[in-house]
Amino acid sequence: MITRGNASLLALKIAAAAFLPLLLAACAPKPAAPDKLILQPIAFSDLPGWTNDRVTEAVPALQRSCATFSKQPSTKSLGIAGTLDTWKPACSALATARFADDAEARAFFEQWFAPYAVRNVTSGPFTGYYEARLNGAVQQTGPYQTPLWQRPDDLVTVDLGAFKPEWKGQRIAGKVAAHKLEPYDDRAVVTRGSLTGRAQPLLWVDDPVDAFFLEIQGSGRVRLTDGNEWRIGYEAQNGQAYVPIGRVLADEGEVDKPVTMAKIRAWLKAHPQQAQAMMNHNPSVVFFRKIEGDGPLGAQGVALTPQRSLAVDPAFVPLGIPVWLDAENPAKQGPRLQRLVVAQDTGGAIKGAVRGDLFWGAGSEAEANAGMMQSAGTYYLLLPKAAHDDAGR
Repeated sequence: MITRGNASLLALKIAAAAFLPLLLAACAPKPAAPDKLILQPIAFSDLPGWTNDRVTEAVPALQRSCATFSKQPSTKSLGIAGTLDTWKPACSALATARFADDAEARAFFEQWFAPYAVRNVTSGPFTGYYEARLNGAVQQTGPYQTPLWQRPDDLVTVDLGAFKPEWKGQRIAGKVAAHKLEPYDDRAVVTRGSLTGRAQPLLWVDDPVDAFFLEIQGSGRVRLTDGNEWRIGYEAQNGQAYVPIGRVLADEGEVDKPVTMAKIRAWLKAHPQQAQAMMNHNPSVVFFRKIEGDGPLGAQGVALTPQRSLAVDPAFVPLGIPVWLDAENPAKQGPRLQRLVVAQDTGGAIKGAVRGDLFWGAGSEAEANAGMMQSAGTYYLLLPKAAHDDAGR
């Protein structure tokens, strides 16, 4: 585990506390306030495919989100979704509900929730992600030469909203050097060994490409040499912007569009000498921790449910609320993805008013579906009827 509390780290923290307000006021650009979603009340019958979904499959996901709500102050605001007070009646009823079939579950949602269409943004891209599987060891040995890093000692994460209300929801990360907050090491610098002595590897894996895709997915399972399996998840990020290398490969004519995860992986495997340089085009680095119990965990802190948990941009959609998804099938054939999901996660590339990343689960089929998913679509928000007066304002 990382050793914390040494004198140098204390000095860094003192320096950060003393100089961050001045640095932020003088140097940080004022983040633009995100556009608001404009919501329009509709009927459940207006939800495309509402009567065809196996709604009961989404109930456990929403129950987990409700359990998280119950541990937070009831006055906490969920923005367009009201306050947690407005969620209490629906969440209390859901905690004890038992549904014999999907019809009963639909009746429950129709009783306690009201659907809203997004009026000012008609569609957006929907992608997919999965729980990766890797082979690893607790010590650097043999083929296990690629580290999965824990959070570095000197990584400083700043909530800009603590300094100015208009910066609420904005965060930056970096390191303090010579009394200045500087950008943290990017992928190219980390790959050259800059974290030695500043961070500890959580595990070592046998494939740098697998490690790269694990960072994109945010969670995974690592089978160790002794036969045990660790579930690991996102701990922190270096603050650098996420750059999709698929776009770089397409722009350079290395892969044909549409770019898929399978095409990116195939190119990296076929070009081992150029693979690391290509991966370095994405400066973002993710740091990991071991997950005990159920998982993988989303940004809301609850275990994700395959095909029922959605990563969203929390600047627009509050975590924990049910969402009706209507998007193209990733295979471009078969029925559309029209199902009840719950907003339970976020992602570095998930930005925008109508933007989502569907969690597909673990295994080869989940990886294939996630890798193919680049679907046009939209979503509808389901808000407690008690929040009706606040929606759309």
